[in-house]
Amino acid sequence: MGEVFETHTGWTFLTSHARVLAAIAEDRGTRIRDIAARCRLTERAVQKIISDLERDGYLTHTRQGRTNVYRIEPGTILRHPAEAGLTVAGLLSVLAQHDARRDGLPQQSQSPSAPPGERGSEPAR
Repeated sequence: MGEVFETHTGWTFLTSHARVLAAIAEDRGTRIRDIAARCRLTERAVQKIISDLERDGYLTHTRQGRTNVYRIEPGTILRHPAEAGLTVAGLLSVLAQHDARRDGLPQQSQSPSAPPGERGSEPAR
């Protein structure tokens, strides 16, 4: 994760919680340090966000050696009333399609909770 990111000031459309969730969806075994760098947050902020997501049922984790492996609960409904009925899987699907178009990759169906290396093997729900 040796990328150097531009700084940003002002508001954005996606919350830090959505950014962290998307980073975890991309790599379920990612480290908090790497999520923080990708999302331009402090490690402490990422820890708090992960705690929020786990507390509210969007995310769980298990330990595998010294690594946390996260599982996103794809059927969980987003919190804001304006997004009533929209699931985490739906949000992550839109973000994955955007990333694929941006990176020039072929679009494929991705499961946000599939183990690394197995993403795209089952359709998002």
